[in-house]
Amino acid sequence: MSTDTLIAIIVPIAVILILVAAGLWIAMRRRRLQERFGPEYDRTVQDGESRLSAERELRSREQRHRDLDIRELPAEARDRYSADWKSAEERFVDQPSESVDDADRLVTRLMRDRGYPTEGYEQQLRDLSVEHGRTLEHYRAAHEVGVRNQGGRATTEELRGAMVHYRALFQELLSDNGNPPHRHRHTRRDAA
Repeated sequence: MSTDTLIAIIVPIAVILILVAAGLWIAMRRRRLQERFGPEYDRTVQDGESRLSAERELRSREQRHRDLDIRELPAEARDRYSADWKSAEERFVDQPSESVDDADRLVTRLMRDRGYPTEGYEQQLRDLSVEHGRTLEHYRAAHEVGVRNQGGRATTEELRGAMVHYRALFQELLSDNGNPPHRHRHTRRDAA
């Protein structure tokens, strides 16, 4: 066999192998994002310009999340938060509007104490999506009712639903699903 014939056989095979490997790598990366973000993956793809830009956004969220100092709460703090939540729920019967406002403040304070920035609702969603993507729809629904509540436009039944939605995220943040939060070995402070 001549060298030209050998090259004519090997080059197309190498190109096909490279394309197959690249396709597998993209599929694995996509699957990992889908598993990590859950329903938030589909929402981001649907809201984005393209699947690639949405995946880029999700990887950007992961990078930002790695730079955060997410920490587990001490037992005393978890107990205090649980008591505060119970108090907010008990107040619901007599003061549903104020109870929902309390729930929103508790969730925000819990996020901050766990190490999540709380500089704005949209950023909160992006930061929470990395570890709590499956609970994010609860937060969105609760927040929407909370906004209507501030304008005096939420019904008691909507407020009751908001409490249930806030509770889902609150409990997940409080317990972190029974798993300790990721300890990031390399943060900006560690590099200094």
